[in-house]
Amino acid sequence: PDPACPMAGMNQTQVTEFVLLGFSHGRPFLFALFLAIYLATLLGNSAILTLVSLDPHLHSPMYFFLGHLSCLDLCYSSVTVPKILANALRARATISYGGCLVQMFLLMWCAGAECVLLALMAYDRFAAVCQPLRYCQALRRSTCAAAAAGCWLWGLLDSAVHTLLAARLSFCGAARLQHIFCDVPPLLGAACSDTRPNQLALHISSIFVGLSPFLLVVVSYLCILATVLGMPLATSRHKAFSTCSAHLIVVTLYFVAANLNYNRPSSGYSPAADTLVSVLYCIIIPMLNPLVYSLRNREVWGALRKALRVGATP
Repeated sequence: PDPACPMAGMNQTQVTEFVLLGFSHGRPFLFALFLAIYLATLLGNSAILTLVSLDPHLHSPMYFFLGHLSCLDLCYSSVTVPKILANALRARATISYGGCLVQMFLLMWCAGAECVLLALMAYDRFAAVCQPLRYCQALRRSTCAAAAAGCWLWGLLDSAVHTLLAARLSFCGAARLQHIFCDVPPLLGAACSDTRPNQLALHISSIFVGLSPFLLVVVSYLCILATVLGMPLATSRHKAFSTCSAHLIVVTLYFVAANLNYNRPSSGYSPAADTLVSVLYCIIIPMLNPLVYSLRNREVWGALRKALRVGATP
């Protein structure tokens, strides 16, 4: 037995499923709440994807990356919410062992890809504001496609590492997760084998997948701020700020929630706080992203009005 593992002396069994303890109260309320969130997420992100695909005025690097963000947000919600809805209707909320690993793998894949994608979107705004004459050359269609593919690949590699490490964990007795879906932190909390390699992988990932893109975002926006403050006309400054503010809101929400979810204090959170943080990170923010971008973006509203007029024309 591993002396570093407090449960190492317990009998280890072959786990076939996990019991999700986050459904102990308010199942009808949870079902209604998550159904509303999921429908709003599907509607908002699908609308963004459709508008970006159909409207020629949105065929620019900024909206190309926004389309990928909407696709990631759809994946985030679809990985977790349908299973949450199904468990909310069952007397015993469970997920199979294989299903748990698949859910965690897809979730981490989206998380790693989105961190890098948000850094790319910050660079796009930096190039548009600070280097407008070189913008089209720096962000050609082939360059954007290669960068987006790199985001998905980076997230895939990061997720594969965490999933392989999680597959080696052992569980004692009835495997119970203090959560409503499978993610790395609750899975590590339920394990009775040594989780130090997993914790190390999380810390390394936090630096290279989380902190590094965040620092690139910060540097990009500091350069943008310096450029905007040097603009002679107030109208030019207002336009530059308006194009960047939506992305800045999304970045702040996402990285703060991600940091709370994966970089936890040694004492951990209470089960309720743990679930709330993960729900904010994986379910609420994907719903908010299209709202943030559309409410402060005249081009998106213009494309939507045009699409509605075309749809209403007999």
